[in-house]
Amino acid sequence: MDESVAATSIQLVGAWGFGALIGWYVYYINRYRKADVQLGDLVTIIGVLGGGAILAIFPARTDLFGAYGVGLFTGFFGYFLVLLFMVGMSRNFDVDWFLDGRRKRTEEPYYIPEEIQATVRPGLDMPGRPGSGSKE
Repeated sequence: MDESVAATSIQLVGAWGFGALIGWYVYYINRYRKADVQLGDLVTIIGVLGGGAILAIFPARTDLFGAYGVGLFTGFFGYFLVLLFMVGMSRNFDVDWFLDGRRKRTEEPYYIPEEIQATVRPGLDMPGRPGSGSKE
């Protein structure tokens, strides 16, 4: 096997893996944000997807940049698919959880330890908002 082919293959896999990692992380950040979506968030995502550093690592119109793009897609939507699978397998959650965070109450012997911080959901966990559960 030619070494240049092996190097190209490993570079493609590496670019895909890097893209998958960034895509997964972008979905994670957007899912657990603590404030409403703002214009700066869009700028950040565009910077991640096609920023100067990425173009320096993976030049545009190359197989490496293509593998990075496929990795971004795989990571971003892979996070969502894993989440769908886990919610589908759970007895405490259903599709309503994706809409507004509804879940079934845990039954004995399950409990949530006090040191575990509740998930922050924009617009739902804000003090004074209807349905937020907050008394302020």
